[in-house]
Parts: sequence; structure tokens; C-alpha cells
Amino acid sequence: MPKKVTWLELFFDLLFVGAIASVTHVLLHIEHGVLEWSVFWKFVLMFVPLWWAWTGQTLFINRYGNDLLPQRLLIALEIMFVLLMISSFNLNFDATYITFFIGYIGLRMITAIQYLFAAKKEQAERRGAALFLGKYFWIGILVSSISLFLDSEWRYVVLYLGIALDIVVPIIGRKKLRQVPIHTEHLLERFGLFTIILLGESIVAVISLLSEEVMNVSSICYAASAIILVLLIWWQYFDNLEKKLDKEMKTAGQLIIYGHLFLFLSLSTTAAAIKMLVFPNIAYHFVILFLFGSILVYVLAFSATFHLYRVPEERLAWIHLGFFLALLLLLFGIAWFVVLAPAIVLLLLCVFFLIFGWITSK
Repeated sequence: MPKKVTWLELFFDLLFVGAIASVTHVLLHIEHGVLEWSVFWKFVLMFVPLWWAWTGQTLFINRYGNDLLPQRLLIALEIMFVLLMISSFNLNFDATYITFFIGYIGLRMITAIQYLFAAKKEQAERRGAALFLGKYFWIGILVSSISLFLDSEWRYVVLYLGIALDIVVPIIGRKKLRQVPIHTEHLLERFGLFTIILLGESIVAVISLLSEEVMNVSSICYAASAIILVLLIWWQYFDNLEKKLDKEMKTAGQLIIYGHLFLFLSLSTTAAAIKMLVFPNIAYHFVILFLFGSILVYVLAFSATFHLYRVPEERLAWIHLGFFLALLLLLFGIAWFVVLAPAIVLLLLCVFFLIFGWITSK
């Protein structure tokens, strides 16, 4: 029986719109024409727990959700923890560490408790999978909690060690989870909705720039190119999601889950790069490398995430991936060796996604 996305899930997603905006904004702190590695690392360290907090709740609802009053109350409590986590996202992470910790750990504790409650009501394999996750998620929570007693970089080492342990628990329990397969269609829809949030961040980046500048031919061409690029990415992703995937597959869903981390990261960095293109003091070759690198990660992540979920006769061969990479490299070479206007750079990527989308979704 198909599982429907609930209105409360959609409301839960709404909070992550603000979270994504806050995290992506970190990438816009440019110094000396480039993005410092330390700033990019902070972005990743904020993005990963954000993705995992959302993913953890999404997976619980996918397997055990019932949209009854107790679950609604727990999600309402989670919403408060999400707000705390969002408010902590900035470059001065040390000053807001406790706020972030309470928000993230609160979310993970509620998710673990939900699994333990579900285990009491389930039988056989479903009970075993819920009990496994409900127990072993506490390891990561406890390890991360040790960070409260540490200072300097060791605080973050221990925090993210706990998060890493949390993330690998489902991989360790893959055999158990395969006995309780995901609702593939529901999970794809949920990740698709989060993808919409990330694509929306690119639109917001364009709007914010247009509101800051005097409208002229250059800015209009840039905005039009950016919107076309976002639309082409949307078309390529969602046409494949809708038409090419086997939504009846019975799996643990881990390719979808972990592959989307890199898809989401690439879409977030792409949104930032679109805005960087028109920064007055940005180093041209840096932003070209950053933008095309983001698209490269998207192509590789998309190919790896969806290959096995495609209907067998629709699966692409290695030669297709080789062609996509060669085309992207060719366009990168053009943009690298010839200094182009921002709108032209984006149009090159529009050409890429037009071809990429046509081949993958035809």
C-alpha cells in the first residue's frame, strides 16, 4: 500500500528552508577573492548533521509513521529543537555550540525514543529493526555528549565522531533493515521535496542579487541564465525521479539516503556559486572551479544514487557517464581559458544540463 506524505512532514520541511539558507550563507564569506578552506569545512560540519537530523526523522516516518497524536506531539517537540539548531548556524560556531548541541542531540534523542516505542507495538522483523535502531543510535548520542566536557578542537572531534557513529548504524544493521524495506515511493518523494528546498535557495540567491543592483542588460541576462539553469536541473532530476525509477523496489534505501547527502551538498554549493559569480572581488578562476566542481559532484552523486533504482531497461552504461564527464570537462576548459561573463558561464552549464537531462530522461 502506498505511503502518503503527511501535512506535518511538509510543515517539518518548512523549518529546514531557513536552515538551508543559514548554512549556505556561510559559503558567501569570501576573503581575498576566494573561499577559505576553513570556511568551507565549517559549512560541511553544519550541513551533515542538518541532513542527518532531517533524514533520521524521515526514515522513521517512512517505516513506522502513523500520523497519530503521540507522533504528532513528538514531531512538534522536534520542531523546537530544529529552531535551536538553525539559530546556531554562523561562522562563530564556538559561541553557539551549546545551542547547536541541544538542538541536534534533542532531535536524535526523540528519534531514538520513537524507535523504542515502535518496537513495543511491532512484531518479528519489524520489531527487531526498530529495537536495533532505537538501541544503537544512543551510542552516537552518548559519544557526542562527551564533547560538552571538552574544549577547543577536541570538542568538535568527539562531537562529529558521535555523529559519524550515528550515521553508520543503519549501514551496520543493513541485513535487519532489508527485512523491513523502505516505502521507496514515499522516500523518493521526501528526498525530492528536500531537493526543491535546495533549488529554491538558488532562486533566492538570484532574487537577492537583483534587489541589490540597478537593473541593466547584464543583470537581466545573468538572472535569466540562472533561472534557466535551475529549471534544467529541476527537469533533469524530477523527470528521472518520476519516470525512470522502479518505485516498487524493496531495499534498505541506503543508496537513496547516503547518495542524497552529496546531491544536497552539490546543490547547496551550486546555489552559493551562482551568487559568487557576480561578486565584484571574487577570483574568476576560483569561482569557475567551485561552480564546475559542484556540478561534477552532482553528476557523480546522481549517477551512483539512482543507477540501481532505474528500471533495468532504462539503466545507463559506463559510456554515458564517460560522455557526461567529458562534456563537462570541455565546458570547464572553455570557461577556464576564456574569461566569460557570468551569464555566459551559466549558459554553458545550461547546455550541459540540457544534454544531461535529455539523455538520462529520454
